[in-house]
Amino acid sequence: FRRIGLAPIDLATGLDALGRVLAAGATERVIARVDWRVFRPIYEARARRPLLSELGNEGATPPAAGGGELARRIAALPAAGRLEALRGAVREEVAAVLGFARADDVDVHQGFFQMGMDSVLSVELASRLERALARVLPRTLAFEKATVGELAAHLERELSGSPATSTATPIPRSVEAGPIAIVGMGLRLPAGPGREALAGAEALWRFLEAGGDAIGPAPSGRWEDEPALGAFLPEVDRFDAAFFGLSGREAAYTDPQHRLLLEVAWEALEDAGIAPDSVRGARGGVFVGITQAEYARMSGGEVDAYQFTGTALNFAAGRLSYVLGLRGPSLAVDTACSSSLVAIHLACRSLASGESDLALAGGVNLFLSPFSFRVTAKAKVLAPDGRSKTFDALADGIGRGEGCVLFALKRLADARAAGDRILAVLAGSAVNQDGRSSGLTVPSRDAQEALLVEALASAGIEPGEVGYVEAHGTGTPLGDPIEVRALGAVYGAGRSPEAPLVIGSIKTNVGHLESAAGAAGLAKAILSIERGTIPPHLHLRTPNPAVTTRFLEETRTMSSWAAAWPN
Repeated sequence: FRRIGLAPIDLATGLDALGRVLAAGATERVIARVDWRVFRPIYEARARRPLLSELGNEGATPPAAGGGELARRIAALPAAGRLEALRGAVREEVAAVLGFARADDVDVHQGFFQMGMDSVLSVELASRLERALARVLPRTLAFEKATVGELAAHLERELSGSPATSTATPIPRSVEAGPIAIVGMGLRLPAGPGREALAGAEALWRFLEAGGDAIGPAPSGRWEDEPALGAFLPEVDRFDAAFFGLSGREAAYTDPQHRLLLEVAWEALEDAGIAPDSVRGARGGVFVGITQAEYARMSGGEVDAYQFTGTALNFAAGRLSYVLGLRGPSLAVDTACSSSLVAIHLACRSLASGESDLALAGGVNLFLSPFSFRVTAKAKVLAPDGRSKTFDALADGIGRGEGCVLFALKRLADARAAGDRILAVLAGSAVNQDGRSSGLTVPSRDAQEALLVEALASAGIEPGEVGYVEAHGTGTPLGDPIEVRALGAVYGAGRSPEAPLVIGSIKTNVGHLESAAGAAGLAKAILSIERGTIPPHLHLRTPNPAVTTRFLEETRTMSSWAAAWPN
């Protein structure tokens, strides 16, 4: 704004102006602090530009004679210097269109529309370049080539007479798949009422090691006059929209779950030592477990242009791909409580096939209205005290929780070649559905056993080699025994009494994160084995007698994992 002559208004002046406007009963006013010496020349120059006359059919009329000075100058340069010269020329034209004082103020890698361009100005940019190059250019040029760097490279190919072939990198027919490495982790999990959210692996580990319990009432102001117990994230309304290139209005209509995914994805890449700005154009996949769509219900019938993209589940993944510039698969996964693990499973398959070279995978879950609490309360699946008493004789329902966990994944061979820090290695995975059971929501022990066997086979690991299982463990009287018996049947065969199978569940700390639950459990498992310590399992006083006959744990586990760590 300063570059075009508009300066900020100080607080006192702004309040005084607002008071006068309100006192006058005005409904349409603009209050601005204008430096006319800067603003007037830009405004007058733009007013003289015949934009509307240039909005005709694309390519219908050749550029005016006498243009092409830039094309002649570029042609006279050696091939090695043409691209840099075009970058400089495009920066000058963009600066002129956007009213920047200097071409150096134009970022070569920033998107045109992030810098303030709109559809009308993009037509003007194309027209200016047409005249400079004496070449017909599409009016959609700034949409197709979104940065100075991309546009200059495109123009260099055009001027050199290179054939108009796709610049996309083909997917290799075969890659050395092997295991998948987790090279980065981003997370935001609740720590309890009145406490800041857990951000990052170290904060989560300190919380788990101390036996942290995040359960409490819904934060004040989340919704009115309807109490609920669970593990809630604080300040989910806080978001740095400008950092991610969203306007305030667009951010307001964007589901806080989508906003949280943006923050945590950025942190996962940084944790992996990957500059988020460096992955633009990469064959990177995004796989997000997400089930809640409560924000769409909160509009009260109001319609806005941003509402659809801000609340549709598929845009939860699509926005990550868009902001980061990733060009691999982009999927929102809804398989209920297993969503985040199924998302990770799909990410591993994408990496193994060569479809992706980098993947972000995990899940997110927020409760933005009391609606889902009403439904689960009526279904009698909620624990009255909000806590998951997993494996305990007093297990009486699930405790619900919020959070977001995302992992940055690569093929193990690629991670080693790049010198990446490897947090864990995913050796194999399997996915299934229970099929016909005693009821639509009743887990099947046979299906779970088959899934465990398949996951172990996929990983090439014998049951006796597994020392710890991070279980689903919701704390329900029906689900816990079924899961534990399935674990006992598969992992107990031939196991030495000196090598017991230890199991636990992060749900006792942060509740059932539903679409993010599996990813939270995986984060705990990684940290536990990395540190050689299994943190306390809460709310277990008297083991469930239906569980103690074999091993321990719960429900319809549609995704099961076998993991090996680098050491």
